[in-house]
Amino acid sequence: MPGPITAKKPLDKGKGKKKVLEPAQSQDYVPAPPPMPGDEAFAMPIREIVKPDNQLKLSEADLNEEVAKMLTANNPAAPKNIVRFNMKDKVYKLEPMVEQTVVHYATDGWLLHKSSDEAKRQLDMEKMEQEASARFQADIDRASHEHKEHGDVEPPDDSRQLRNQFNFSERAAQTLNYPLRERETFTEPPPTATVSGVCTQWEIYDEYIKDLERQRLDEAAKTRGGKKHHPAAHHGGAASKQQEHVPTLQSPALLHSLGTLDRMVNQNMFEEVAMDFKYWDDASDAFRPGEGSLLPLWKFASEKSKRRQVTSICWNPLYDDMFAVGYGSYEFLKQASGLINIYSLKNPSHPEYTFHTESGVMCVHFHPEYANLLAVGCYDGTVLVYDVRLKKDEPIYQASVRTGKHNDPVWQVVWQVDEAQKALHFVSISSDGNVNLWTLTKSELIPECLMKLRVVKAGETSEEDPTASGPAGGCCMDFCKMLGQESIYLVGTEEGAIHRCSKAYSSQYLSTYVAHHLAVYAVSWNHIHPNMFLSSSADWTIKLWDVHDSKRAVMNFDLNDSIGDVAWAPYSATVFAAVTDDGRVHVFDLAQNKLLPLCSQKVVKKAKLTKLVFNPKQPIVLVGDDKGAVTSLKLSPNLRITSKPEKGQKFDDLEIAKLDAVVEIARKSDADLAKH
Repeated sequence: MPGPITAKKPLDKGKGKKKVLEPAQSQDYVPAPPPMPGDEAFAMPIREIVKPDNQLKLSEADLNEEVAKMLTANNPAAPKNIVRFNMKDKVYKLEPMVEQTVVHYATDGWLLHKSSDEAKRQLDMEKMEQEASARFQADIDRASHEHKEHGDVEPPDDSRQLRNQFNFSERAAQTLNYPLRERETFTEPPPTATVSGVCTQWEIYDEYIKDLERQRLDEAAKTRGGKKHHPAAHHGGAASKQQEHVPTLQSPALLHSLGTLDRMVNQNMFEEVAMDFKYWDDASDAFRPGEGSLLPLWKFASEKSKRRQVTSICWNPLYDDMFAVGYGSYEFLKQASGLINIYSLKNPSHPEYTFHTESGVMCVHFHPEYANLLAVGCYDGTVLVYDVRLKKDEPIYQASVRTGKHNDPVWQVVWQVDEAQKALHFVSISSDGNVNLWTLTKSELIPECLMKLRVVKAGETSEEDPTASGPAGGCCMDFCKMLGQESIYLVGTEEGAIHRCSKAYSSQYLSTYVAHHLAVYAVSWNHIHPNMFLSSSADWTIKLWDVHDSKRAVMNFDLNDSIGDVAWAPYSATVFAAVTDDGRVHVFDLAQNKLLPLCSQKVVKKAKLTKLVFNPKQPIVLVGDDKGAVTSLKLSPNLRITSKPEKGQKFDDLEIAKLDAVVEIARKSDADLAKH
């Protein structure tokens, strides 16, 4: 601790100008003589001493008085009342030791003294690097010299070369340690009950007599070859015999319990996906209007479907979470047996039902009223009908050569609901050029030819005789969804033409739309607007058509790749989606962007997307690929914007008006381009 230092009191207590002391009256101020004229440039500076009025006047004794001051190492600004909680004593205690050091200036330097340990280490490291570099250069020179003389020589090992002298990096991270929590649960014990009974000797005797009588009647019935006659023995004995022969592992109660347990396990495994399906909405859509995204949810695949292509997907009309997937092959040389899997969103691990077919499955469709009936079209021209409730791997109806099956692959089947006729029937289209109506009778399928497709040449009208030209191969079809027009349907052909036909007569087409240069893979009628439909083709284009204008498409969309499928969204008249061979899903909303898709997202790697279908109620879409997998995707809010009708307005009218406005703008732009 430093010793005492003697210091005098300050000479002044005032503020402002410089203060001086007047020790005696003899030191009065004498003003300087005025300068002579002409001497201002060579005059000496004058020092003027000014004494403030409030200057303290001290005597000689006060000035000679010594005042002792003690210099300490304590920081006067350091706090003196810091308390800390003592975990041992469970009280707050005063902290006696307080940091007193005050740093007024500090800086980091990069110079080192040569005699320091750090400098020596750096010099040694530089020397090692120079030696290693010299050895490596010598090896390279030697190898190049030997290569010139002897030919192929193994190059030197450069793994020890120090390429970067600053090759050390230190990383650290601080993580939050969550506090431990204890949870306890109290459960009530299961209720118990005491059961007691009394069995007498005569009751045991009566039961033995009944059993002997039952055995005697069974033996008598076997010897006569007839049935058992005793009703009491038949009721008691046969029922007990059936119960005895049912295995425990195959009992209905156990199978139902196992099914419930399987659903619970899957719900726990895919809990996060289920939460995203129920509650996820992309919040970034609010900051990027005109754009959207797709969230992958579940992926459905099985061991049997790995080497097959997804050729058809159809939602069940009764259960929103159930859908059927058909597996086959589009390649002629790679045909194999077909497969149908029925999945549920509640169980992505494995299918609920599985059906096998002799030929590859090309299309499936559920009946809109009887949700247990599933129509199937195969590559060999066969059409099948399955009853899903039976859980059997055999169809209840099957077309054969005798009943007039198709000669070429069946590309699409569609159930028809006719209230006038009580019989069930569906329509199929095939590459053989026939559109057949199949009626389900008690024993077999009865076909009826609705239309024989013929090639329509350029410039030929639909009123001319279509039988004058050769047959055309059908690829796809779709029926009008407007009430009163259910008999009108569209047919896409391999030649690139689209025909509008009617079930009422099969002599000619209602109209023909010739626009695509390659086969038409899909046609889709708008769910809300009765006059608009889409077509997609292998020529990489999607076209929007007006039913009443067969000469020119309203809008064209080029996706730069072969298109597998296209479908309208059921919730909006301006939203549709398409899949391409590069694994992308393109979602358009014509009300927001008339030229580009709002979302063009790649959902699979090294696979081609083949099929696409919207869920009728939930904002999800299913896409299938050629690897046998089906992926479910959730649409972001920007991809499912719909009209909000006010009081007195109808939703369908608003959606139709919205699409009509888009079509009108497209026609005006085409007219302006034609003028210029």
